[in-house]
Amino acid sequence: MARLEAGGRVVPCRGVLFDKDGTLLHFMALWGGWTDYVLNDLEQLLEMMGAKLTCPRERLLGTMHDASGRVCDYDVQGPLAMATVEESIGLLAWQLYAAGMPWNEATTQVRQITKNAMHEVRRQKPAFPMPGLQHFLEACRKASLPMGVVTSDNTDGTLEQLEWIGLKPYFPVVLGRDRVSSGKPHPEMAEMACSMLGIDPAEAVVIGDSNADMQMAKQAGAALAIGLYQGQGEPVHLVDADVVISDYNELKVLV
Repeated sequence: MARLEAGGRVVPCRGVLFDKDGTLLHFMALWGGWTDYVLNDLEQLLEMMGAKLTCPRERLLGTMHDASGRVCDYDVQGPLAMATVEESIGLLAWQLYAAGMPWNEATTQVRQITKNAMHEVRRQKPAFPMPGLQHFLEACRKASLPMGVVTSDNTDGTLEQLEWIGLKPYFPVVLGRDRVSSGKPHPEMAEMACSMLGIDPAEAVVIGDSNADMQMAKQAGAALAIGLYQGQGEPVHLVDADVVISDYNELKVLV
């Protein structure tokens, strides 16, 4: 059995589970433009209705904006970072409902807005791996450690984005929120991924950028919960992480 070294800790390991956004792929590169498109389109629709957002723009999804109003960063504990697709649609549709649009029409309009935004993302393919990731994936592969992806995004979109940057072959198991009954921090996704990889959750290491990932790992009984944080200041949001790293170069696979 291989061992994984992280933050001075060494644990036996038979598999690794990864979150996607902010863990495998650079978050803002992928979702910054998407968020700009969605917020702009939503505000234009509200303006046509003679209404405005019911909250400051940055509070709707948990974003930060530059002087021109474009999204430049995000709240690691906010909806953009942690919400499922359905939860995000609900948050956005509420703005239209509050402006007087029937709920069924509001959700339909928001689904179309987010679909148009994803079309733009697919056109640009702005996906970039996190620093040191490729080297770490190769080390896991050489150590015969099976790897899986567990994400709050949809499965098909995740597979597509991994394929853009050539990472799809590393992951025989990819599970999105649409494949489980309960999303993070519930352990179902981690337990199902481990079952599909043929390992026990206690033999798995989980790597993610949110505390929901860490809580999922803990509830599943994972060997180690590793938080990934590249922001400024202390990673106070990763309260349930066993170890916090800033990039994959801090991890070693020992055979």
